[in-house]
Amino acid sequence: HSSCVFGPLLPLHNMKIIEPGASKERVSHNPEVEKHVMLRKGDVPHLMQFAEATLHPGNESSKHKHEDMTEVYYIKKGRGTMTINDTVINLHEGMCVTVEPGEYHEIVNDTQEDLVLVYYGIAD
Repeated sequence: HSSCVFGPLLPLHNMKIIEPGASKERVSHNPEVEKHVMLRKGDVPHLMQFAEATLHPGNESSKHKHEDMTEVYYIKKGRGTMTINDTVINLHEGMCVTVEPGEYHEIVNDTQEDLVLVYYGIAD
C-alpha cells in the first residue's frame, strides 16, 4: 500500500471545460471543411486557436498564409498531402508539422478516407 502527497490545490476560477461538438463551424478558406474549435483567441495567452478539423475525401484547405501566427498540425487520423511554399509533405497518422509565419500552406485529402487534424496557432 502506498500513498501520494499532493501540494495545495490551485483555484479553478479560470478553468475552461470543452464539451465534444460544442462549437462546430466551417473553415474560412473552404466551407466544405468542418472544424471543432476547442479554444479561441483570448482563452490562453498567445493562443489564436486550438481546433480539430476533418477533411473528407477530396476536400482541401486551400493555399493561404498567416503573417503573425505559427501553426502546428497533428495528424490524428488518415493520410493526405500538405504543401508548404513549394515543399510537398505526405501526411500520415501520428505526424506533426509546423508552419511558420508567412509560409503559404495547403492541405489536401487525396484519399478515400477522412483526414482528421488537430491544430493550434500561436501569435508571434
